[in-house]
Amino acid sequence: MSLARIPALLFILGCFAANVVNALYFYLEGNEKKCFIEDLPKETMVIGVFRSEQLSANGQTWQENKDVKIDVSVEVLPQGHKLVEASYHSSDRFVFTSLDSGDHAICLSAASNSWFDNTKTKLYLDMDFDDPSDNHDHNSEAVPDLVRRVHELNERVEDIQIEQNAQREREKEFRNLSELINSRVVWWTIAQIIVLGVVCVWQMQYFKNFFVAKKLV
Repeated sequence: MSLARIPALLFILGCFAANVVNALYFYLEGNEKKCFIEDLPKETMVIGVFRSEQLSANGQTWQENKDVKIDVSVEVLPQGHKLVEASYHSSDRFVFTSLDSGDHAICLSAASNSWFDNTKTKLYLDMDFDDPSDNHDHNSEAVPDLVRRVHELNERVEDIQIEQNAQREREKEFRNLSELINSRVVWWTIAQIIVLGVVCVWQMQYFKNFFVAKKLV
């Protein structure tokens, strides 16, 4: 293999690795709630697809329980505004669009009617972040595997572009805030100089009148 092909191979492997890392799973004990904090750009559509499994009666295998409900809530931090608060089926999806850029708490829990329920739930979660103007078909089964992967890589490139735009927006806000603070500091310094000048003139006039009154001058 020539050295020129190594960077291209590493790039392809990295892209496939990114495709695998996007999905995750975690465990819930009883009605335990797990939350994820995502810093989302403004007007970003988030699509969450999840699937839950619970231990079988013998405790050996994980099986899907159609009767279990998954509670999902999405909250804007630190305002506390709820974008999503609903119960879903054991395998389902939720969709929401961020109204403003910032942190969003995405919380999931297995609904339970008992406070002492210690049933262990395994929850698979896959989240995709898209521009609302896009109209991708995320459930197409007929697309060949290679085409599907290329499509997912293109989506990740779009996610990176959205994140870069959000970063530029945050930098612009920070720059405007810095300029505002600097201008206020400058005006405060000018105001202090004016006040000190007025006080000095008043003191000189006062002492002049005092010395004249005492016939010292």
